[in-house]
Amino acid sequence: MRCLSAAAVLIFVGSAEAAVIDVNSAVDAVMVHPDGATVTRVIKTDLPAGDSVLTARDFPPGLDPASLRIEATAGSRVVIGAIDARPPRAERPPSAPELERQAEALKDERAALDDAIAAATARRKFVERFADSSPVGLGDKGEARPLAEWRAAFAAVGEEIAAVDGVIRDAKLRQRGIDRELARLEAAMKADPPRKMEVRIDLAAEAAANATLRVTYSVRGARWTPIYDARLDTGGAGKKPALELVRRAEIVQTSGEDWSDVALSVSTVRTAKGGAAPELKPLIVRYHEPPRPMARGALDKAAEFAPGRVGAPAPAAAPMAAREQEAEVDTSGFQVVFRIPGRVAVAAHEGAKSFRIASASIGPELTVRATPAIDDTAYLEAAFKHGEDAPLLAGRVLIYRDGIFVGRGRMPAAAREESVRLGFGADDKVKVTRAVVRKSEGSAGLIASSKTDEREFKITVKNGHSTAIRIAIEDQIPVSEIEDVKVETLPVTTQPTARDTRDRRGILEWTFDLAPSASRDIMLGWRVRWPADKSVIYLGRGM
Repeated sequence: MRCLSAAAVLIFVGSAEAAVIDVNSAVDAVMVHPDGATVTRVIKTDLPAGDSVLTARDFPPGLDPASLRIEATAGSRVVIGAIDARPPRAERPPSAPELERQAEALKDERAALDDAIAAATARRKFVERFADSSPVGLGDKGEARPLAEWRAAFAAVGEEIAAVDGVIRDAKLRQRGIDRELARLEAAMKADPPRKMEVRIDLAAEAAANATLRVTYSVRGARWTPIYDARLDTGGAGKKPALELVRRAEIVQTSGEDWSDVALSVSTVRTAKGGAAPELKPLIVRYHEPPRPMARGALDKAAEFAPGRVGAPAPAAAPMAAREQEAEVDTSGFQVVFRIPGRVAVAAHEGAKSFRIASASIGPELTVRATPAIDDTAYLEAAFKHGEDAPLLAGRVLIYRDGIFVGRGRMPAAAREESVRLGFGADDKVKVTRAVVRKSEGSAGLIASSKTDEREFKITVKNGHSTAIRIAIEDQIPVSEIEDVKVETLPVTTQPTARDTRDRRGILEWTFDLAPSASRDIMLGWRVRWPADKSVIYLGRGM
């Protein structure tokens, strides 16, 4: 067995005496990545002794020629030489001669219609000249003609012109139809565009033998994305909550080839990221220099490309429930591979296809979380530590609570032992309110050297469940990035459980267990002080 790249060239292969063999290939295995796919095709053929050139014309147009790799097994020693991929030569369709005859007949008919239009046009001009030059008002001796003769002359001229115009109009309408048909025929007669790639493989065999070749290559027109089903059983009556997390791979491919009856797997390796991390360049600090005045013409030209202007560059027995099959997981090395059992089919351009690849049963911690500064709705949240070797990849998650679909969310990326939080919809049995107790703006100091803004809030939480539940309330205090602007927490504030929660400045969290039918108040107060000659604004929500 030997594997060589497209760059490998064997000089003695591909000579004038080499046998040229047309072969067919079939997709055998596909590994889909988040940003591409690696495809393996199998070619089976009988090789003669000596040099041969295998030509396969059924490879997809989007393959990367540099990624071509060949492995071969045969009953005798075989040496692989040059490997290359090229678009096939465009060939005329078999129906081209008949189409040409039809086009010639249409062109002849169009020319005959041109002659008919020219004759009718000349006839019209004659009638018009006759009408202009004939003294219809006088007889041969200059006497006035009767009115009836005038009318007969007018009618004769009008009928003749109308007849001529009808001939011209009918001919032009027919020509319009001929032009459309000619355009269709000309398009059909054009050489067929290449729809497949042609792969040529040079081989040298010591003796005639049966050979099997596996050709591997990469394509960009494919991807997989993780989607999840999160099914929460909230428990109750002595039953602990349980979370079933089902992991699926949603595959979309537009590679130009159908994957039929293939061994399919998905990998976490991202092939488009490159092989190395990007390098940082030095960060230089200099004094700011005001821009130099620009000439009017240059200023207008620069304005065309200013940010924000049009044209600027843009900065998935008893009856038994059916069970879905799951993938075999390989977590060795630096990637995770999920191998779909059996052989499957994924056609090109048919849309997304979903496969179940893994599932886990988890004992979560339930919390009811609210952010009343923005929304007084309480939301049920399940938290757990990810315990599998295969990381959770960021993706869509479908949320089910006690068998009812409650919405969609996002699964955060998480490695083993990292914490994950998922929301499971509104909990209407927990009521949260937030009220402004005091709001005071004024001056401070003997000579009013500064201004102040004081605010106090009261947050009330009531548990309507028949069991105790964990509550988490989030609120905020202002954050100053200016030395002269001071922010203080007032003594009335209930001591929070955590500050700057999840690295968010100014975010406070109160976490506690609340008994059934019980309520609890949380107080929050803060003061902002700044120079009297300045004004401040608050950026953000929750005031």
